[in-house]
Amino acid sequence: MSTPANHPKLKVASIQMVSTPNLQENLSTASRLIAAAAADGAQLAVLPEYFCLMGLKDTDKVSARESIGSGPIQEQLSQIAKQNKLHLVAGTIPLEARDPNKVLNTTLVFDPTGQQITRYDKIHLFGFQTATERYQESETIEAGNEPGIFKISIDGNDWTFGLSICYDLRFPELYRALGQVDCHIIPAAFTYTTGKDHWEILLRARAIENQSYVLASAQGGKHQNQRRTWGNSMLIDPWGEVLANLPEGEGFISGVLCKDKLNEVRSKLPALAHRKL
Repeated sequence: MSTPANHPKLKVASIQMVSTPNLQENLSTASRLIAAAAADGAQLAVLPEYFCLMGLKDTDKVSARESIGSGPIQEQLSQIAKQNKLHLVAGTIPLEARDPNKVLNTTLVFDPTGQQITRYDKIHLFGFQTATERYQESETIEAGNEPGIFKISIDGNDWTFGLSICYDLRFPELYRALGQVDCHIIPAAFTYTTGKDHWEILLRARAIENQSYVLASAQGGKHQNQRRTWGNSMLIDPWGEVLANLPEGEGFISGVLCKDKLNEVRSKLPALAHRKL
């Protein structure tokens, strides 16, 4: 039964993983969890950043890169979307960059027929340097430069989504540039150290200031490369309330996007209409 046109709703799911250096193992895990989310009624599902490969070294993703529209990762993602008859926001995969020693860290979106309909290349690249540690995503990743947005129509109702990835979360000007959307989708692999202090605060801030839902999909646990990720995949409503959360480990959360809630928040506090800059 379709949702009445005057009360549009959309069921969404966020997949949480603890990805390994084994590409096929990760794809099998993703397929299993997406099938479970679809069986639970999800019409759109999102995978986390690096869902297909959490390598033992940073350069492993360069070896696994694919050209857009071709390769085993994209072929399997297309089949997963088609088999489960849902829209799939496929976390991030490594795509060819201009520099042969780097990749683009790219989110691809597939429709229920398995067609790739949108791509977004991560713009902001994480990096830090202390007296004892150094890490730079820019050594193996080439930054994108175009914001990502896509629209879908389900049961005669249109839904607009903004795309961003992990470290992008710290740059609110990106979300302003995307304009008004129904939901911001954020695949991530936040570190445990930064995640415990900033993850939920930043996600709720993006939801509140943009008066939109936020659906975040995370890596959540101790990986074979000894990296520990924060997890806490979340669905947050436009008022900043956390509707669903998975603290750690693999699994999924689900919830419903509701146009009535979006309209309620934007009418009782029309901050977006009051912008001056």
